[in-house]
Amino acid sequence: MKNSVLKGALGALAVVGVALIAKKMADRKRFVKGIFNEYGIKERSPFGLADKIREMDEEQYQELKGKFKKEFASRCHHRRFERKEDIAEA
Repeated sequence: MKNSVLKGALGALAVVGVALIAKKMADRKRFVKGIFNEYGIKERSPFGLADKIREMDEEQYQELKGKFKKEFASRCHHRRFERKEDIAEA
């Protein structure tokens, strides 16, 4: 019985993990779809986005770049990177 309870708990945890990953993927897909609609990109591919970026001026490009950085930025902070900045300041 001990093994079956453990297997059940691990199974439930796996289901929750898969659900969280699926939700995050759906949110990111919705974000990219919104970018395509906002900038009027008809071709729903990386090539269509690249063509639109080539047509943009610097200000529009920086705005779009900021949106992507905000959405896809890593939420984990590494001490190693913080130390490099400290060394650069010295």
